[in-house]
Amino acid sequence: MSRLCKAAVMPAPGVMPEVRTYCVAEPEPGAVLLKTLASEVYGTDVHLWHGRLSGVPYPLIPGHVSVGVIESTGGIVTDIDGSPFAPGDVVTFLDVIGTCNSCWYCLVGRASTRCPHRKVYGITLAAGDDSGLSGGWSEYIYLRPGTKILRLPCNVSPDSWIGGGCGLPTAAHAIELARIGLGDRVLIQGSGPVGLSCAALALLSGAGWVGMIGAPQARLKAATRFGVDFTIDLENSSIDSRKVSILDATGGRGPDIVIEASGNPRAIVEGCELVRDAGRYIVVGQYTDNGEIELNPHLHINRKHLEIRGCWGSDFSHVHRAIEIQSRFGSRIDWSQLITRRYGLDQVEAALRDVEAGRVVKAVVIPD
Repeated sequence: MSRLCKAAVMPAPGVMPEVRTYCVAEPEPGAVLLKTLASEVYGTDVHLWHGRLSGVPYPLIPGHVSVGVIESTGGIVTDIDGSPFAPGDVVTFLDVIGTCNSCWYCLVGRASTRCPHRKVYGITLAAGDDSGLSGGWSEYIYLRPGTKILRLPCNVSPDSWIGGGCGLPTAAHAIELARIGLGDRVLIQGSGPVGLSCAALALLSGAGWVGMIGAPQARLKAATRFGVDFTIDLENSSIDSRKVSILDATGGRGPDIVIEASGNPRAIVEGCELVRDAGRYIVVGQYTDNGEIELNPHLHINRKHLEIRGCWGSDFSHVHRAIEIQSRFGSRIDWSQLITRRYGLDQVEAALRDVEAGRVVKAVVIPD
């Protein structure tokens, strides 16, 4: 007789989430059944709720970044080093599955995040029985054959990993593109999970000064605990006053590197103006289409001799590096402190509203 489990489901865009019951199948060869310990509630989940992402097969079990305990495996399933997973292992996994490693983007462009065949747990895999347990807002997650699974080292707690969540691997990608040099001055626009992790990684990369523009105060305080040197409250400052403050703090030239992690298109022009001439601007916050802006190519790009790089999502290397970062630097940067509140499956609507309103730094669903 099949076991049953509960999951929080988004039936359709704009419809309130509801708890449903699903069958739990034994894993097929190559698959893994995961007992969920925790799953984050991210800005992407708010976008899913409002129907702002394309290609989403509702009904959907959200939760694309999760941590859990392996309950059973379909035969021998190994990690990238060839070590077999076993029941009781505490693991996370790359939320992307189905990347083909055969198309132009995978093999020539080396941009697997643009592979047209990729699917994402909690975003583009539909809810349903058996292998439809494809999101972390569920008591169990069915990890399909081919899912890239990673153990958490003993010195990386589930709270620490989920506190970093999606934001940490995404930040690792952004920092990789930023190419921070020792002593560089780095400004982060946005104090959400991505921005906070960008700030932490900039410091670990040897930045000589790290500043942050964001809100509300609870997030700026978290940035200060991480070691950020300078913060500006977005809600209590003007564009002009922010520019004066940043120039004063950076020797009158502006930061060497600015990383946009706000999700607000209006931040782009301001970021182009704040970064120093011949500096570098990394745009990571525009994951969804939030609208258009007016940009003057001459004033904002060419005359400034500005390098602009876009960053969309992350791949396995960034998740792997994120675990290594937490293992090495977890005693210095405590990502678990970003968790503001935990929610049960019947409280996910409240979690979504809290994330949308910025009332929490990190919201986490505890299914059991």
